Amino acid sequence: MRASRLVSLAAGALLALTLTVSVLLLRCIDTVRSGAPLEEVLYVSSPKVLKRMSLGYDGLLADIYWTRAVQYFGGKHHSGVKRYDLLAPLLEITTQLDPHLLVAYEYGANFLAPAPPLGAGMPERAIALQEFGIRNNPDDWHLYYNEGFVYYTELSDYAKAADAFARGARRPHAHPFLAVMAGRMAEHAGDLQMARMMWSTTYDTTRDKSVKANAAAHLRALQVDEDVTVLEQINNRYHQMTGRFAGSFGELASAGLLRGTPLDPLGHAYKLMPDGRVEMAKKFPA
Repeated sequence: MRASRLVSLAAGALLALTLTVSVLLLRCIDTVRSGAPLEEVLYVSSPKVLKRMSLGYDGLLADIYWTRAVQYFGGKHHSGVKRYDLLAPLLEITTQLDPHLLVAYEYGANFLAPAPPLGAGMPERAIALQEFGIRNNPDDWHLYYNEGFVYYTELSDYAKAADAFARGARRPHAHPFLAVMAGRMAEHAGDLQMARMMWSTTYDTTRDKSVKANAAAHLRALQVDEDVTVLEQINNRYHQMTGRFAGSFGELASAGLLRGTPLDPLGHAYKLMPDGRVEMAKKFPA
């Protein structure tokens, strides 16, 4: 047998062994207690080592780590765990193995940045992830949008959010909303309309089902916030007129302050509380 053939067989065997060990180690994580230190469960944490082990199959190994990142967060979130210590390392390893796996950056912006239980509460790590993505994919406007999104929603740093949106707006084929967001950021920072526009943009442009579902949930929550604010203002006006809060929406309608019974985004009627507050009848499903 020729030497080149022996080398190919040896390399193939090593690759098979490497991938098998990686999968087994990934599965072992499921048995580790949720509060375990990071070092106990992170198996091979160096992308450089992993690149050497992959023998050129960086993309395949990146897919394995990406799949594990999604499973890890989904499993933890479903079980109600409030710590996601492995999410950032898994996403960082994934993107360093395959710097062009754009969905991993989007996932990081949506689930790495928000505070628990909706995310890992690591906005700085999410921004660093986006910056790594921008360095490797400088013409993809989504990455600038992701970064501005984190600055806006999680850090309330409207100047840096505006800068990220402005940089993204200059990329080829950028979504026109980026220029609008950059221009309106200082004037409309923190208002519901800006937040709705951002989540709507996320919903309309993402291809990832979990990110789309997350955006839809935030849009529903924003609608509830707006509805509750308006309804409580109406009830306060009724209190000024009558000296008491309304006991039903029918009373508000009879006073000419409201038409019909307002429904939340799930189709349930809101509840009027004795102290004038308005609440949802049922919480949104997790």
